[in-house]
Amino acid sequence: MPFNRYRTFLAVLIWSMLACISCKEEKQNSANTKTTSNTTKQKQLELLVEQPDTIKTPEGMVWVSGIRFTQGATADDDLALPREKPAHPVEVDGFFIDKTEVTNAQFEAFVDETGYVTVAERPVDWEEMKKDLPPGTPKPADSILQPGSLIFNRKAEGITDLRNYAQWWEWKTEANWKHPQGPDTSIEGKDDYPVVHITYEDALAYCEWANRKLPTEAQWEAAAHGKMHGGIYTWGDDESELTKKANTWQGDFPNKNLKEDGFSYVAPVASFDPNSLGIYDMAGNVWELTQDWFSINYYESLAGNVVRNPKGPAQSYNPENPYQQEKVIKGGSFLCDESYCASYRISARMGQTLDSSSDHTGFRTIATMDQLTK
Repeated sequence: MPFNRYRTFLAVLIWSMLACISCKEEKQNSANTKTTSNTTKQKQLELLVEQPDTIKTPEGMVWVSGIRFTQGATADDDLALPREKPAHPVEVDGFFIDKTEVTNAQFEAFVDETGYVTVAERPVDWEEMKKDLPPGTPKPADSILQPGSLIFNRKAEGITDLRNYAQWWEWKTEANWKHPQGPDTSIEGKDDYPVVHITYEDALAYCEWANRKLPTEAQWEAAAHGKMHGGIYTWGDDESELTKKANTWQGDFPNKNLKEDGFSYVAPVASFDPNSLGIYDMAGNVWELTQDWFSINYYESLAGNVVRNPKGPAQSYNPENPYQQEKVIKGGSFLCDESYCASYRISARMGQTLDSSSDHTGFRTIATMDQLTK
């Protein structure tokens, strides 16, 4: 399906005024999920572990050695959701990954050179939007169908029922990467902040320009673990280190952030210590897009196999969002809190529809040997 210009949040509002769903609870479905990956039962080339001597490290990137590791939630992770299980062995060839999330300055350079217009800046096309809605859904007022994106409602208070996320999310007309909180805001003086309000289509366009790719989910986890494979977090298993290691939410979510980590909302990249490979912000700050389709059953489909360079399922499957296709996002954001989703854990995974964007979602890129040896 081609990447469309409709807005997922508007669609959900129109459909059901936002179904009440919780990060804490998820039903497992026994539907089979196809995988596009080969297993080690098939003949494989030798795993690429070390960086080739003939390949220079691209600026702003680090080498992630090829490795066999266990992807998914560890047995002692009490916050893990069913979609993160079962843990399963995978093999990943070595690759380069950005040290930081793509910044405003980097994305601006891309836009200046190409003239690219992000999805959040484009007119909303009702004919495209209604394809992802139940038949017969009435068209909303034109005043609602305006370019924009999702922003966190910083005035939220008195919220106790965390099942209805409409209470702290707001569709903001004219919110986009240049105006993160709406038309009266800008990114002036924020060159080193992660670019946000980015859809999957936007990220792919940047990657094509930069000769990069989005990481697969397995590549992302390999990079997040670094040299410390087996831990729940990028720094190991000690949750008490969270405020020192990641930009997340402390206090009463979503009503009051105590900002014990020094930030109320998004932070400049590299504001916290890197992981063991020198990679920053793999936990918290902003969610990061990956290549993989999101399926709650994908990990079940891999049981009994060691998968080499997995690329995710052949299609998306999420019974909570049956009308739209989703990609996996990783790492959590400045809004993540133990009381809600705790997605600053390496195994945490959520789905984002192709046209969705918000003020807490960005991306980082990778470079593989086939890209650098062309």
